[in-house]
Amino acid sequence: METRGSDVLSLRIDADLLDRVRQHAAKRGMSVQDYVTQTLIRDDFDERFKTAVDETEKFYGVT
Repeated sequence: METRGSDVLSLRIDADLLDRVRQHAAKRGMSVQDYVTQTLIRDDFDERFKTAVDETEKFYGVT
C-alpha cells in the first residue's frame, strides 16, 4: 500500500465567513485547518453513506 503525503488547497473566503469558521473551530478547540478538514471529511462520509443507503433500498425494492 502506498502512503500518500498531503496536498495543499487554497481558499479565498470573505472575512465574515472566516470569522465564523474561526469561532466554530475555537469552540471545538481546533485549528481552522483541522476544522475545515473534518467538516469536509464528514460531508464526504455523509454523501457516501446516503448513496449506499439509496443503493441498498433500490436493491431490496424499498420505497
